[in-house]
Amino acid sequence: MMTFISCAKTMTARSRLTFPFVSVPRFETEARENAMAMVQFGAEELEKLLRISPKLAAENRLRYHDFLSPGEPCLPALAAYTGIVFKRIHPQDFTEEDFVYAQEHLLIASFLYGLLRPLDGIRNYRMEGDVRLPERGDVTMFDFWKPLLTDFLVGEVRSKGNVLVNLASGEMKELFDWKKVCGEVQVVTPEFYVRKGNRLVTVVVYAKMCRGEMTRYILKRRIERAEDLKAFGWEGFAYDEAASVGGRMVFVNQG
Repeated sequence: MMTFISCAKTMTARSRLTFPFVSVPRFETEARENAMAMVQFGAEELEKLLRISPKLAAENRLRYHDFLSPGEPCLPALAAYTGIVFKRIHPQDFTEEDFVYAQEHLLIASFLYGLLRPLDGIRNYRMEGDVRLPERGDVTMFDFWKPLLTDFLVGEVRSKGNVLVNLASGEMKELFDWKKVCGEVQVVTPEFYVRKGNRLVTVVVYAKMCRGEMTRYILKRRIERAEDLKAFGWEGFAYDEAASVGGRMVFVNQG
């Protein structure tokens, strides 16, 4: 079974964690070319392109200018990303065996790097899926990555039992021919809701926490069957058989 999550917008260049090794991203060449293309944009252009504040635009302009520097810090993706999902994965207490298992069973979608393994060494950056680079034929990053990543993802999932647990945000599906992915492997999509009266409501921060907690649950327990995810529970979220249809696995907090 392979688990699939999104990258985070927030990153760090420092970590006290010790890793068994650091690997090279499968699409390192493409990522470096993407970074080189981003150097052409000034801070004001990055502000509009990435929809960020002037401060973040200035910071990311420097990041891209330093991206190819030999001395620029490089961290495993599992430590470099600091968003809610990654905080809930909590790699601080991972054993060497946990990291090795994660490296083989977890993929992280990235607009700059394509697909990453947890121990792939990366540099800090900011990128969005709708960014168009003249050097890439002026297509969006979604369209640039789609032909490169679709068959690659299918192959990775097939090699790990043909089941993909999709814990990524919805927009990440646009990096792939998702219809083809779903036609060639079994895709299971856990969804997390809070009950409000007669309605099931998505609370974004809780959904992100649950994605991280479920990813941790899978990695620490070496879960290999989608059926075994039904036992997952966290802070009142529990599997709801009646609401789960097709490839959707619904977990509800009754409130």
